[in-house]
Amino acid sequence: MAAAEATHITADAAAFIEKAGFASIPEEARRVAKRCILDGLALMVAGGAEHSVQILADEVTDQGGRPDALVLTRGPARVPAPLAARVLGTAGHAHDWDDTQVSRDPRHIYGLLTHPTIPPLAASLVMAQRLGKVSGRDFVNAFVTGVEVESKISEWMLTDHYRKGFHSSATVGTFGAVSAAAKLLGLTGRPLLNALGMAASFAAGLRCNFGTMTKPLHVGRAAENGVTAALLAARGFEADPAAIDGPWGFMQVTAGGHYPEKLAQGFGKTFSIADPGVSIKPYPSGIVTHQSMDAMLKLVTANDVKPGDVERIDFFAGSNILNPIRYPIAADHLQAKFSMAALLSMIVIARRAGRAEFTDEFVQSAAMQDMQRRVDCKLDPAIEAQGMDLIRSRIELITKSGKKLVQEADLRYRGGPDNPMTDADLEGKVAACVAGLMNDDRKGAVIAAAWGVEDMADASELARVIQTEAAH
Repeated sequence: MAAAEATHITADAAAFIEKAGFASIPEEARRVAKRCILDGLALMVAGGAEHSVQILADEVTDQGGRPDALVLTRGPARVPAPLAARVLGTAGHAHDWDDTQVSRDPRHIYGLLTHPTIPPLAASLVMAQRLGKVSGRDFVNAFVTGVEVESKISEWMLTDHYRKGFHSSATVGTFGAVSAAAKLLGLTGRPLLNALGMAASFAAGLRCNFGTMTKPLHVGRAAENGVTAALLAARGFEADPAAIDGPWGFMQVTAGGHYPEKLAQGFGKTFSIADPGVSIKPYPSGIVTHQSMDAMLKLVTANDVKPGDVERIDFFAGSNILNPIRYPIAADHLQAKFSMAALLSMIVIARRAGRAEFTDEFVQSAAMQDMQRRVDCKLDPAIEAQGMDLIRSRIELITKSGKKLVQEADLRYRGGPDNPMTDADLEGKVAACVAGLMNDDRKGAVIAAAWGVEDMADASELARVIQTEAAH
């Protein structure tokens, strides 16, 4: 239950944002931040090619306005910062390949809460362009500040928020974006509280839209709304100064309250980006699917299973996988991100699941549609009884010759803090993201810019290195 006594979460968040400085960021948090920035930039490039993002880019370019920031994939075209943030944020989440926050609290039934990077990264990118000459250190400081506020709010509020159907990356992501934008704008005092108050009212996004274009737009809107709140607050627009934790505030209304024992963690005493950390995703699908996809990859490669060998696949899991991964058969690449039948079929057919596989052409192919219908997803009472703290599953593949092959998922999921990608692995993911969209020189420029961000004299260079010409 929520604490009965008065809390000061909004005020504490504002105090942290005001005081946050680059020198106070631990070395490990800065190291992880650069990895998250590199990952996020590459995903924005990849997402820029998606039809949904092209629609948004067309819309904001036609709308036009103050030339604050570049429109992703539109060459030199520039629009007001909130509109540019909408496109960047949507692109970064378009493939559902962006990093995820980790929790050690078993009450967070999926172990993970929000996708922390894209909202504050998009906000920082557009504000760096609007303001001009934002140093790399100030950029990193704003980004880490946004991730910290976003992650702690996500960790502290009751898990009913997600269970009720709110999309955390949309709702809590708004606080990440407003914190980063407010930091770069230099907001303090009541204007900063006003920015957080507006963000609390702007925060929105429902899980019913998972598997549609609107899911990534949730993150785009989080970035847009956070930037809008900061800019309005700078002009004197007012809001409730306790809107995160007040009686009718964000946590109470959307989650039923918070975990009072967690508040002692505070903002910035430890940085969530490093402790408990983030997971950089190896696959562009829901994070709870990755252990099972790796298990399938291990099974088919170890036994050299060809697609034509498969009679059926029985997939056994708990409700922590089967409830959110809700499409029995994927009809398109967006549904495929939330369909175990589609994800396992990709691995069987292609032995990988990357940007090339998450297309309508691939998902709607006869081979994919046939293989999906050979997959039967089943709730396993024994797995369910073990609890929701870890993502457990088992695959039983029956060959046409009658042989049964069994593989259980590795509980130390690849990409998580306990089994992280190396920097080389991450650069390989970058290459996969930009393949066909950038040549090797352009790819190298993105990688070099992210690793060297702290030494940049003008962090708006990050937006320029991921920019491409109009794609029609």
